[in-house]
Amino acid sequence: MKKAEIRQDNVLKHLVDEFIHTTEPVSSKLICEKYIKTASPATIRIDLNKLEKENLIYQPHTSAGRIPTIKGYRAYLRKISTKIDNTFYDKTELLRNILVKYYKDTPLALHYIMQLLARETDQLSFVAEPQVSYGYLEKLDVFKISQNKLLFVVSLDSGLDKTVILKCDQSITEQQLRAIVRYMNDELVGLRIYDIQNKTLEEIAESITEENTIMKLFIQELQNAITEISNYYIHFDGNITFLEQPEFDDKSSILTFLGFIQRQDYLINLMQKCKEKKSWNVMMGEDLGQPEFINYSLIFSKYEIFGIPGYLGILGPTRMNYEKNIPIIRDIAYTITNTTKKGMVVPQK
Repeated sequence: MKKAEIRQDNVLKHLVDEFIHTTEPVSSKLICEKYIKTASPATIRIDLNKLEKENLIYQPHTSAGRIPTIKGYRAYLRKISTKIDNTFYDKTELLRNILVKYYKDTPLALHYIMQLLARETDQLSFVAEPQVSYGYLEKLDVFKISQNKLLFVVSLDSGLDKTVILKCDQSITEQQLRAIVRYMNDELVGLRIYDIQNKTLEEIAESITEENTIMKLFIQELQNAITEISNYYIHFDGNITFLEQPEFDDKSSILTFLGFIQRQDYLINLMQKCKEKKSWNVMMGEDLGQPEFINYSLIFSKYEIFGIPGYLGILGPTRMNYEKNIPIIRDIAYTITNTTKKGMVVPQK
């Protein structure tokens, strides 16, 4: 890479760093005086013009400095990726202690971790977890409430009951239903919901002959019922200070952001469909799929807790401290996964 290209890369990095910390458009004079003292303001202006032509930065108004575009932020993330890889969160031992202390109450452990994430990043943190996948089946009840509708009641060992009504197109008698439910309870009680959904029902279905259409239909409906009650649910936590950022300086921007976080299915979809398969992911601008979300960023990592997958991360303005926040999110997810692997959690005496 030529010397001028290296300097231009550094100009972009310094400009983004400065804008993240000050929220003010960045001038050639400031870059020259604070970061690249070996170059003249005229030289830096040439670099800024080139970056602007590449749509990496833009000038919000005449005679102002420049600020990064979405494309500029993405280029910036590529430039700092090596530094991110070599930066580690220094409170992972605290996380392990939380997970060990509350190993019998997973939701509470994740709640404390989510609060820690909000404090560390000063952004809105979240944990996406299946609502019932952690639980074990205590009892399955199924009732016929009309000619073509079944009420499924899934009772967990925690005392939580989940119900769902599904349409059943094929006729099934009360006697057949009781016999099937009795069989299913014998096979499924005591198993984890996640395992029932992703393994056991498939194994039962494979062992049933093609002629047993009633049983095959019931298994399909039970799979649908468990899928519906096991959808991810997102918990949010944030210090009120995150709303003090300049990006939330009017009622409209706050309402737009609040509308964004209320669309839980949409957020889950974004994370599940993310093409990147890294230990951390950043979605911004058009990645978020809606014009009104153009000024926000979603940083997330996938974790597993006792083998069950989930997501955690933060939502905030595009102008945020990626160099600090990404390692925190990545290492929290890794610590949860690594600490809760089978046989890893040892309760404190």
